[in-house]
Amino acid sequence: MSRIGRAPIEVPNGVTVTIAEGNVVTVKGPKGELTKNLHSDMTIKQEGNELIVTRPSENKNHRALHGLTRSLLNNMVVGVTNGYEKVLEVNGVGYRAQMEGKNLVMNLGFSHNVVMEPVDGITIACPTPNQIVISGIDKQVVGEFAAVVRKKRPPEPYKGKGIKYADEYIRRKEGKTGGKK
Repeated sequence: MSRIGRAPIEVPNGVTVTIAEGNVVTVKGPKGELTKNLHSDMTIKQEGNELIVTRPSENKNHRALHGLTRSLLNNMVVGVTNGYEKVLEVNGVGYRAQMEGKNLVMNLGFSHNVVMEPVDGITIACPTPNQIVISGIDKQVVGEFAAVVRKKRPPEPYKGKGIKYADEYIRRKEGKTGGKK
């Protein structure tokens, strides 16, 4: 049996979970509300302040969906209570990020500034010119937007210039050596 799938999900005080027909789950909490349509083969039950996910058979597809469904539910509960946050660092001479209204404007060594509009459900902050903080309640939306921002100028291995996650390690390469001619 799935180790992740069989673990119950604790529902904290102040969070309400509604399970509608067809496994449409709505989670409301202090930070907001999330709704997700989960696979109809999985059985989701609320017992007291715990959510329990069970699968109908030992079929390979059902075993895979068991852990996935439980993880998606847990991410929804954590999102409406604590929220999610991705921190990006901008490294390089002249590289910087700033907020202009709601838009994120970045100087990344191109002939033009890169302007990004935030998607619904996330907030962007630039506490320093070389740091971008993306936060929201939906883990998937936050991670996807952070990946799109990082893709505008991924870090290069020689000098480490570019946008990287704060906890990411960039493996550095040695440059060319002079050698004989």
